[in-house]
Amino acid sequence: MAQIVLNNIVKLYDDKHPVIHGIDLDIRDGEFVVFVGPSGCGKSTLLRMIAGLEDISGGELHIGGKLANDIAPAERGLAMVFQSYALYPHMTVFENMAFALNLAGHKKAEVRAAVERAADILQITPLLKRKPKDLSGGQRQRVAIGRAIVRKPQVFLFDEPLSNLDASLRVQMRVEISRLHQELKTTMIYVTHDQVEAMTLGERIVVFNGGRIEQVGSPHELYNNPGNLFVAGFLGAPKMNFIPCTAMQGEAGKVSVRLPGGAVIDVAANGSTIASGDSLTLGVRAEHLGLRSAADTQDNLVDARVSHVEYLGDVAIVYASMEGVPEMLAVKQPAEEELLQAGNAMRLSLPPQRCLLFDAAGKALPRTV
Repeated sequence: MAQIVLNNIVKLYDDKHPVIHGIDLDIRDGEFVVFVGPSGCGKSTLLRMIAGLEDISGGELHIGGKLANDIAPAERGLAMVFQSYALYPHMTVFENMAFALNLAGHKKAEVRAAVERAADILQITPLLKRKPKDLSGGQRQRVAIGRAIVRKPQVFLFDEPLSNLDASLRVQMRVEISRLHQELKTTMIYVTHDQVEAMTLGERIVVFNGGRIEQVGSPHELYNNPGNLFVAGFLGAPKMNFIPCTAMQGEAGKVSVRLPGGAVIDVAANGSTIASGDSLTLGVRAEHLGLRSAADTQDNLVDARVSHVEYLGDVAIVYASMEGVPEMLAVKQPAEEELLQAGNAMRLSLPPQRCLLFDAAGKALPRTV
């Protein structure tokens, strides 16, 4: 196992086009870290730089306490699992998993013991005599992971390994990879654009955007306390609702804001740096919005109208329009509750302690709960 430290890592193409902008990151020994972000944000490029498959244009990469910028990929003590399984079609599962060890000159008994141990961990022992064409997608991905395990690397690198699998297999493989980390206790870095994979797998998540890190934290921290609008909107399904608003009054414990339709609500946020008239964005998760009747007169309620309803089995998503808000607002509620019909008027409850506020630069105001 090994700690990985990135100090001001930069990647330039053609010596002038930056794609990674000074990344600083410390990945602890034995930690499971997920890199997540939209396509083209630089997460896979950074993973390949750690693996030695891409040159580092600037900064320092340390693996296990050693400067690794100029160490050959094969000597870094890493094993990488790609999106494509990259199995040799003419070899059996056993031969695919044993290939790297045989190439390195290990004794046959050592190779067999290593392959059998990895196969047992991944529950693919009955498949060792088969060839890749006789395997399902999930089985092939297990073989690819097993090929990495037998090398006993200091660090596992996963580059979107589940993208080619169907939905049910992805769920199953997420469980397998989590179990693998618990058993091996090896440092793992996992790249994905799927925020569900990130939330379910990572001990810590690193959110990338435009070659920069937006925020690093646990799944719980990033979901409940996003540092900015990008992180708030990227994590969560359906995504966080955003409502433009104007500050009416700000103080240490709360901020009063006026919404586009004229309603004034309070938000539990530190408004000591906010002045009356400042443009803000209010954010609230779908599960934190409440549905009320159009006649309800409680505080922190706003008028809305049902656009349509999605029934998802255990829950339903009610999409509602609100005056002055360009996007539909999503409200998640238990499916057994009475569903409103399209066109019905209603009121939305915005609990002060569940709402977030973002300033004009997109930075979240500190919460006071």
